[in-house]
Formats: sequence, structure tokens, C-alpha cells
Amino acid sequence: MRWTLIITFLFFLAGCQSARQTSAVSASEYASYFDVNGPLIKVISPYDGSVDTLTVAEPMDRIICMSSSSVAALSAIGACDAVSAVSGLRYVTDRSIHERGVPDIGYENSLDYETILSINPDILVAYTVSGSEPQFISKLRSLGVRVLVLHDHLEQHPLARAEYIRLFGALTGRLAAADSVFNAVRDRYEALATSVNVRKPVKVLMNIPYGDAWYVPGADSYMSCLIHDAGGEVLGAEPGASHSRVVTMEQAYALSLEADIWLNPGHCRTLGELMSFHHFFDRFGPLAKELPVYNNTLKNTAGGGNDFWESGAVRPDLILEDLVSIFSDTPADSLNYFFRLDQ
Repeated sequence: MRWTLIITFLFFLAGCQSARQTSAVSASEYASYFDVNGPLIKVISPYDGSVDTLTVAEPMDRIICMSSSSVAALSAIGACDAVSAVSGLRYVTDRSIHERGVPDIGYENSLDYETILSINPDILVAYTVSGSEPQFISKLRSLGVRVLVLHDHLEQHPLARAEYIRLFGALTGRLAAADSVFNAVRDRYEALATSVNVRKPVKVLMNIPYGDAWYVPGADSYMSCLIHDAGGEVLGAEPGASHSRVVTMEQAYALSLEADIWLNPGHCRTLGELMSFHHFFDRFGPLAKELPVYNNTLKNTAGGGNDFWESGAVRPDLILEDLVSIFSDTPADSLNYFFRLDQ
């Protein structure tokens, strides 16, 4: 559940293209790394193309989620009660998980195996950040725990990530309901994207330094896709790249002078915080010109979780709705995931 701790790296790895993407194996509408055919689930590795198959004999109601996006997918289809444990409870924004007292099994290198075994889960849904199997997954399997490793964070389109709702529908015997939910999200997203008519893209400065590195998402990245579909353009994005590139402070400053808006400045919640983050920021275009600055941390938890990366993973239509509004001449006062920074 450490989505917010590694999000800078995980989501910058994933690309986005305006056309629907499917692999040679996947028959999903948008997703490349899974396919569902009734009770048969196939998960395709983005690293070597290998296929992991799972046949769901009976609906599963004891599911351990290592990622908060898995919690969101189950919640979206009315199956949140099937979440029996999570990894990193403090990062989960779904209130029902906290209200039910769902146990926290810890993190990859310090899992509470005793709690996991006591739950006797139907399945544990995990993710990896490399092609090699992590030690904790190998150990879980050796203990008889069924593990399903997903790659939704590497999908190339916001709707591809949302489509994982269907996979969780298959796990829980709610595939018809999941299809209905996904179709509604897809139709709304596509309608919003089609409605955008911008003669000149809104130029967007993204992020702030992460440590010593300022990451600019590639033109085919997840965030760039959302921004593009809303009528914007990420300044400094490398054409055709799904990964991020690092720019210097001087390069970021030059980009800022072209910007119409600044998005996602770290954990800053006020313009004062942003200007105090770096002594040079008061010279950056959006601040010097008093242009709007928005952050996607409207729904953060006290522990550092961010609902943008949780429920937003299955509701890209709501993210797109926010961005379309932000890029318009009359942005809405109330948004789903973003807010405008003020003094």
C-alpha cells in the first residue's frame, strides 16, 4: 500500500497512448496485461510476456490487497467487504476499511505471515516493480498462499487501469456488475475527451524536485495522457516516451516561463509553502505571473495516502473532469481530486 511512497517511480514508468492498447494475448478493451473470460483470468507479464492463468471456481470473499488501487477496484463493484487485510493501512483512504478494523499485514520485507495465514485468504493480490519474483511472494507461495501479481501500474492508458475493475469482478463473482461499472466510466471518459475543443493546448508545468531530481513525465505517460485528453500539454515531455526524464532546476525554470498552469507541486498546500520549498521558486513563471497552481492532494490521509492514486485509478473520468475544468476559463470551485493553492 506504499503507493504514495513509490508513486513517483511506478506511475512514471507507465505510458499512455490515445489509441486503445492490447497485447497479443490480452483481449481486454484497453488493458494490455490481463484478460478475463468468464471465470478464467489471464495475467500477462509486461517483462517477458509469460501468462499466469487462474480459474475462479467460486466467488472469493477473503482477499488481501497489497495495493490501495485493488481496494478501490473492489469498492467500485460493491465488494469492499471482501478485503480481509491490506498492506500499509495508513495509506488507505477508503473509510470502510478503517471502520471495519481491517488488519494491516505490513510491507513486502516485513510481512506479518502469521496474520496472513490466520486469515486463510482465497487470494493475495500483489504487484512488483521488476521482472524477477520478490522473495516475499516466493515465501507466500511456499506457505500455500495463492498469489496473483498484477501490473496495472504499468498500463498505458487511464482506462486500462480502470478496466482492472473487471478482473476483480471475476474474482468475486460480480463480473456483470464490474462490466457495467467499467462501461459507464469508459463512456463518460470518452465523452469528456471528445468534448474538449482547444485551439491551443494549455501548457502545464509538472511536479517539483524529488530529492535532487525534477521528473518530467514522458509524452506517453499516464499523467501526460490525462492532461492531453483534457486539452493540455506537459512542458518538457519527451515525445514518444512513457518514462520520465530528469531536468535541472535551470531547465525547469525555463519551462516554467512558458507555463499557463502548474500542477502537482509535491505536498505543498499553499503558495507560501511552495515558495518556501526553494528560494528560486518565486521567479518561476506561474508564481511570478500569478497563474494558477493546482495539486492533486485534495483527499490525503493523515498517514500520507492520496485518493488520487486510490479511487482515481478506477475513476479516471473524475480526474479528467477535474482537468477539463481546471484548463477552462471558468474552473469549478469544487473538484474531485484537485484544489487550487492560495496564500
